[in-house]
Amino acid sequence: MQKNEIFRMTAEKFGAEMEGICRLDGMPVFVPGLLPGEATDVRIVKAEKRYAFGRMEAPPAVPSADRRDPGCPVYPRCGGCSCRHMQYETTLEAKRLQVRDCFERIGGIRIDVPPVLGMEDPAAYRNKTSLPCGGTAENPVLGFYAPRSHAVIPAASCPNAMAPANAIAEAFLTWMRKNRIEPYREESHTGLIRHLVIRVNREGESMVTVVCNGRKLPHAEALAETLKPLGAVSLFINENTDRTNVILSDRFHLIYGKETLPDILCGLRFELSPASFFQVNPVQTEKLYAAALDFAALQPEETVCDVYCGAGTITLAAASRCLSAVGIEIVPAAVENARQNAARNGITNAVFHTGPAEELLPRMVKEGLRCDAVLVDPPRKGLEPAVIRAIAEANPSRVVYVSCNVATQARDAALFREAGYAAKKVQPVDMFCWTSGIENVALLEKQH
Repeated sequence: MQKNEIFRMTAEKFGAEMEGICRLDGMPVFVPGLLPGEATDVRIVKAEKRYAFGRMEAPPAVPSADRRDPGCPVYPRCGGCSCRHMQYETTLEAKRLQVRDCFERIGGIRIDVPPVLGMEDPAAYRNKTSLPCGGTAENPVLGFYAPRSHAVIPAASCPNAMAPANAIAEAFLTWMRKNRIEPYREESHTGLIRHLVIRVNREGESMVTVVCNGRKLPHAEALAETLKPLGAVSLFINENTDRTNVILSDRFHLIYGKETLPDILCGLRFELSPASFFQVNPVQTEKLYAAALDFAALQPEETVCDVYCGAGTITLAAASRCLSAVGIEIVPAAVENARQNAARNGITNAVFHTGPAEELLPRMVKEGLRCDAVLVDPPRKGLEPAVIRAIAEANPSRVVYVSCNVATQARDAALFREAGYAAKKVQPVDMFCWTSGIENVALLEKQH
């Protein structure tokens, strides 16, 4: 098999990125856009020793019943979604099978995986949209990076974005064109506008952050007046002059309006700064947290420890169900937000500690921390072995593991098994509709 060779292939199943997996002489070939059961001519674009990547040369001769119109003019070029070409129910079943496969193949754990909790209407669900800026001063564009590149695909209107994000993006482009504002050019590190970041709450209010290659934003007052009627209650400049792929620096300058954006989640009120982490799909987040707290089965006399607690969203939701809640988080600003959120909601039985979980948790356990249940929601890389050891030493009867990367979750579930904890049940939740992403909640119970 060589690059640019063309073969007739039929997809057998989905891969982890929602691509079709075909087989040619026993070798798997990953083909984006091809659904299981569909056949077409596939051009090999990259060939490795054990697998290859292909590209559809034409639409399948007989489309699957699971295929649908994507409903987005820039799909799949923009790279934001990976499965808009299939029925929503098909994406949910593919994600359910992905969870089952990861636990069996990586963790060596056979477990029943229930249907994925999906959305009734999987549209306009994202409360935060980050749009890189490209083009020229005469014709600026906002959109998303094409897959595996930094080429900006114009997509100022996204069907996944909560209103009024799309209207704000269009108004921002009009302002850029009118005032001849230069987009940032990565190769020469020149130009001004790098990204437009729009955060929206459930009341339709928005916080707008303009990421600039500099500290000053010309015609900022005119921009503020343009955005106010669209629901923008604050406008920030984020000063990012570094040669970096990181979107936001830690340098924010308030141009107009409020310093924080209020929002409601699980009946609690939160105030969000431009740098605050907050789950992007509020409807599904409430389902995710409800599943996690149901698995935790907290009792009024118990203590729960929330590792990687962020701004304390799930910690505070758990606090109302138990005697005390302890949060651990490495980001100092997030811990300060968590403490403020606790005070804002009148919650007095939650305490928060700052530090790396792999260092702080073992120390707290040595100092006497014991908990009845532990909640973990780590980054994609999963848990450090030191964290797993410390949790086992804290001796909770239940560990509830929330993950956005089922592969590392399954790996860690196997490590927990060695520490005496067995995976009892899981519940996947579709937080990122039309993408390959899946959140999964797993209950691990202490074995006696």
